[in-house]
Amino acid sequence: MAAKTAGADLEDRWRDILSVHARTMCEIDRVLHPHGLGASDFEVLDVLASGTPRTGDQCRVQDLVGQVHLSQSALSRLIGRLEKEGLVERAVCVEDRRGVWVALTDKGRDLHTEVRPLQREVLERMLGAR
Repeated sequence: MAAKTAGADLEDRWRDILSVHARTMCEIDRVLHPHGLGASDFEVLDVLASGTPRTGDQCRVQDLVGQVHLSQSALSRLIGRLEKEGLVERAVCVEDRRGVWVALTDKGRDLHTEVRPLQREVLERMLGAR
């Protein structure tokens, strides 16, 4: 049996990372589904909740792109859906009309607080020390 090359080891590690990520995201989707959220929805709410301590505090959508694992267009669609559900509010940036601000509503902050322990339990189960 031939020894594995360094490149093959890297590929195996990369596939392992992708596998853990996929399984974890699916499990988060499963536990949050009864609350009307998916893993990406929660990720946006979580970033907003941790970065904006009070309801109404705003974050530029452009800044969210670097913090969540979605393209600009997918993030815009997701924020539109969250806005329609009353979880976030959007506003145009007065200084730069191309910019958009997004903020959690009370409903969004309450839902985040409710489901955060579910998401953290999944992370502990899937990623915790074994």
